Amino acid sequence: MLTQQIKGSKRYKEAASKVDLSKAYSLQEASALLTTLPKAKFDETVELYAHLTVDPRKSDQMVRGTLQLPHGSGKTVRVIVFTERPEEALELGAEAAGLDDLIDKVTGGWTDFDVAIATSSAMKSVRKVARVLGPRGLMPNPKSGTVSDDIPAAIKLVQGGRVEFKMDKTANVAVVVGKRSFSDEQIAENTEAAIKALLDAKPSSVNGRFLKSLTLSATMSPGVSIDTAPYIKN
Repeated sequence: MLTQQIKGSKRYKEAASKVDLSKAYSLQEASALLTTLPKAKFDETVELYAHLTVDPRKSDQMVRGTLQLPHGSGKTVRVIVFTERPEEALELGAEAAGLDDLIDKVTGGWTDFDVAIATSSAMKSVRKVARVLGPRGLMPNPKSGTVSDDIPAAIKLVQGGRVEFKMDKTANVAVVVGKRSFSDEQIAENTEAAIKALLDAKPSSVNGRFLKSLTLSATMSPGVSIDTAPYIKN
């Protein structure tokens, strides 16, 4: 086993001692190992980290997308809805709903929510806050299902395990795949769905290997490397 000087808390050091840094685990092995590591005092978020072979400087090699996790994300999703009929959205559990009043609130700097949904007719007005929502990845988008005239279906979708991902400037992508309270089978199945979504988002301009590395990690745990071999053929 590869050893190195490990910094951090006693709990983190104990967790790190259980991970073989020289090994790339199968997805099932990585998920099972992660669930055995010492836990923090809160229900940690589990994420899949992917390092890609693309060139993030090229606009035609941008990688982003959405997926529906089979077992949900385990996260309470705070939703706002830009709509001319706010009553329906509020009854369905939206944190806030409205149009001009909600736009004014967001313009003032309020972004205490996770997902913004808008009806198609509201989008003309919502573009006024694109400079606030865009950089935070909160701008409603038809491709992600957050521009919809079926508000009940859109809210159900985002609260039921739909997650978004977007590559950063260093060709890395982080995708939420669950919580530490999930079983290893649930984490494995959610992670499998996330890997498939990443592969489906591979730009057509990229040839050959796409996934350079895959790592599974909880908020307060060391990363567990996942073997990319089963996915290289994609």
